[in-house]
Amino acid sequence: MIRSDNFLKPHNVLLFQGDSITDAGRSRTSVGPNSPDGMGFGYPRLVMESILEKFPDQHLQFYNRGISGNRIQDLDFRWENDTLSLLPDLLSILIGVNDTWNYLMLGMGTSPAEYQKTFRGILQKTRTALPYTQFVLCEPFILITGEVTSEWMGDLSERQQAVKTLAKEFDAVFVPFQSELDQKAEDTPAHHLLDDGVHPTEKGHRVMAECWTKTVFQKKRD
Repeated sequence: MIRSDNFLKPHNVLLFQGDSITDAGRSRTSVGPNSPDGMGFGYPRLVMESILEKFPDQHLQFYNRGISGNRIQDLDFRWENDTLSLLPDLLSILIGVNDTWNYLMLGMGTSPAEYQKTFRGILQKTRTALPYTQFVLCEPFILITGEVTSEWMGDLSERQQAVKTLAKEFDAVFVPFQSELDQKAEDTPAHHLLDDGVHPTEKGHRVMAECWTKTVFQKKRD
């Protein structure tokens, strides 16, 4: 947990990275900080709006650089230009479901072990370049609905465990999206949260944003 009263400083840069779930239809032409179009319609924009309302005098800078379809190797390929160049003080990463889909359905992409190795390399080079950046590692997730079947879960669970392991290794905040969505799905049809089992609905993005903010910026001290 990051304690917001002693972590956030004026003009801090908060960057969201990932695949289509993070991308959420963001504009590629609105590249400056805090652009509603540039943040997309999903959880990064909802998080931004919530935090800017909570800390209006901090002049925080939010960016979204998620790209639809990305796997861990795609993230690695563009890391210098799309992440390190922005000098983030807080870096949130959600990646993994495309790795599972490509690996199981197309025989392409990384195995869970290769995923963890590449992910670790990304974090290591970030720590070297930006030693004070705080990592937020988000749990990749699915729900069994739409295109998603139970056979996805075995592979994805290995990637989820890899993210948990890396969060401990790099002293990162771990955001438990899967367990949060599982809990919500007890009372809400799964397709009302993830319309195809992967991509969040408007409600699903709200659930994710609330999970992210309460995990990362929880006020209560341990």
